[in-house]
Amino acid sequence: MNPQQSSLALDVVVPVYNEQVALESSIRRLTAYLAEAMSVPWQVTIADNASTDRTPEIADALATEFAEVRVIHTLRKGRGHALKLAWGSSKAQVLAYVDVDLSTDLAALPPLVAPLLSGHSDIAIGTRLSRSSRVVRGGKREFISRSYNVLLHGMLGVSFSDAQCGFKAIRSDVAAVLVPLVHDDAWFFDTELLVIAQRSGLRIHEVPVDWIDDLDSRVDIVPTIKQDLRGVFRVARDLARGVIPVQSVYAELGRSPIGRVARPSFLGQVVRFCIVGGLSTVVYALLYLAFQGLLGAQGGNFAALLLTTIANTWANRRFTFAIRGPERAALQQFQGLIVFAIAWAITSGSLVALNAFAPNAGTVIELVVLTVANLVATVLRFVMLRRWVFRSPKPVTPVVSNLSLTSGQEPQNSSNQKASAA
Repeated sequence: MNPQQSSLALDVVVPVYNEQVALESSIRRLTAYLAEAMSVPWQVTIADNASTDRTPEIADALATEFAEVRVIHTLRKGRGHALKLAWGSSKAQVLAYVDVDLSTDLAALPPLVAPLLSGHSDIAIGTRLSRSSRVVRGGKREFISRSYNVLLHGMLGVSFSDAQCGFKAIRSDVAAVLVPLVHDDAWFFDTELLVIAQRSGLRIHEVPVDWIDDLDSRVDIVPTIKQDLRGVFRVARDLARGVIPVQSVYAELGRSPIGRVARPSFLGQVVRFCIVGGLSTVVYALLYLAFQGLLGAQGGNFAALLLTTIANTWANRRFTFAIRGPERAALQQFQGLIVFAIAWAITSGSLVALNAFAPNAGTVIELVVLTVANLVATVLRFVMLRRWVFRSPKPVTPVVSNLSLTSGQEPQNSSNQKASAA
């Protein structure tokens, strides 16, 4: 359906940088699919960000050939920047984007945009990490992707499963409010947008996708990981400081919360804490083995400890103490790191003290000292998590009259209260 025939419902943006090989075939495939599968008015926008090959020329030729295709050019590189320009200049009701390699099966596009067109959801994302998703990619990228999402869940308290799948959509009224708040102009754009959306009480719809890794991907993994990590810590800091106005966005667009989840009993918290601790130990060992070859012993130990601590705090928050929602999640992660540092200092300090007072102590004595120190550290960690990091909110005491009432007495009327006071 030609978008000129009625108001535009869907704009699918394809960000490109030096994609002269893949661009033409991908756009032809995408437009053919949309013409067959979509019953609403649509268009495709090629967002060229600073390409230096024949990409701009090919894009302009496609826009001339297809009435449903438009092109925007920018001399500034960055996928996030290209999306900001394309979405900001679009008149469509729903704004989407797909990677130019079309790694995600386009059959997921109708269920991606349907809840946005109906108004049921605010943002929709494709996820490669659902059990029903079918994904073909190497073990290294799979491990990095899942580790990144563990970091997001732990540091920022997110609930969405896949931040970086290049297959997303957003309602235009929501984009008009959220996109100006996104600082990043590169690959972290998606993550920052989703974090702000969730913190603002918006509904994020997830669609399991079929996805095949592009072997000719332009993503440089190591620099991208560094940029993403900097972005995670920056967003966590800005949320903690109140720099990102999520409360005002919630007041304008957010959905009302359903209510609090009841906390487990004290015994239940102890059992769950032990389960999380046991699983964390196993995960640490696996992470250390995975990182050791890439980062060396010290680097692998630090990376494994950091990820495990973040995941442990997130698991205790959600599982042990049954806390839901993003409120105070970043602050609680910071507090969790402090608690971990204290526990680590106890175990390390016990060995220092043993070496100072009994330098000739044998391995058995060291093991006993470490075991006792670990028990003390574990108990202290549980107490600090329960009483400081994840403490229960204080109940609000209702304000009654300043006159004390004995059991069974009825409150006096205002005239009697004045007489009594006199």
